[in-house]
Amino acid sequence: MTDNRHFALLPRLIATTLGCGYWPWGPGTAGAIFGMLVWMPLALIPSTATVVLITVGLIVVFTALGIWSAGVAERYWGPDPSRVVIDETVGQWITMLPMASLAGSSLACGRLWTAAALSLILFRFFDIVKPLGVRRMEQLPRGTGIMADDILAGVYGAIILQLIITFAF
Repeated sequence: MTDNRHFALLPRLIATTLGCGYWPWGPGTAGAIFGMLVWMPLALIPSTATVVLITVGLIVVFTALGIWSAGVAERYWGPDPSRVVIDETVGQWITMLPMASLAGSSLACGRLWTAAALSLILFRFFDIVKPLGVRRMEQLPRGTGIMADDILAGVYGAIILQLIITFAF
């Protein structure tokens, strides 16, 4: 590990999701909640396709930035440091993708917040329990492994959330 004094601000801000990773009681949950709260204003956009495109754009950009910044963070904080939570933020956005179908409808407001709470629970469940190959993703090298397990956890969460939205909402 290297001296923290030389850890540049930009990769540190990205890796910690603007400092959420320093939250002492569940930094991963803090990163996921941040992602959820940042996404919620997208629900005001009346076009499902636009919401999906913006969400996918955020996921792609912050996955790339996350791989880079998490790799840098490992040099200072060791393997898969708990302060790196950009992976949880991206995983939460992936889980929330099915919610795009609820966007723009004033009638869906209550359902939207219910779906958001469910998305957080589902994502954190898959992220913590790490079933069905999620744990195996951690074995990928450096920042890729840090991001990959949460991406897969987000995919599993999105699948379950889509089923809930389809059949229960």
